[in-house]
Amino acid sequence: MKENKVRIRLMDVIDIDGVMEVEAESFTTPWTREAFHQEIKKNQFAYYFIAESGGKVIGYCGLWVIVGDAHITNIAVHPEARRMGVGEGLMEAAVKMARMLGADTLSLEVRVSNEPAQTLYRKFGFENGGIRKRYYTDNNEDALVMWVKLT
Repeated sequence: MKENKVRIRLMDVIDIDGVMEVEAESFTTPWTREAFHQEIKKNQFAYYFIAESGGKVIGYCGLWVIVGDAHITNIAVHPEARRMGVGEGLMEAAVKMARMLGADTLSLEVRVSNEPAQTLYRKFGFENGGIRKRYYTDNNEDALVMWVKLT
């Protein structure tokens, strides 16, 4: 991937095509276009961010904030843009929004085998909170629940 400035902003419906590309490159069971559309247009608790570079979506992150609790729904970075700080920038945007909206805690689930993601989350103070057995439907892998206090 050539060097371009990365911009992080709130996602809009026009970004879904680019998000679907990142989704297909990142997950064996990607979310549907309709799921993203519903999140952006109908879910009053949802905030989605994209990272773009050179006019192309290279990553995204979803956040729900409900009565003081925030949850990262999903985060992905295109394989060609990984290990370049894009995920960190997306997490910074999500944490900032969660704090701005008055959330006390932020949680997420991550595959137990996904060490790079866990390392990123620990940079933001996330700690292990428990295991959700057979959480991922593609291979029945367990999810590690991680959380951080924001206040």
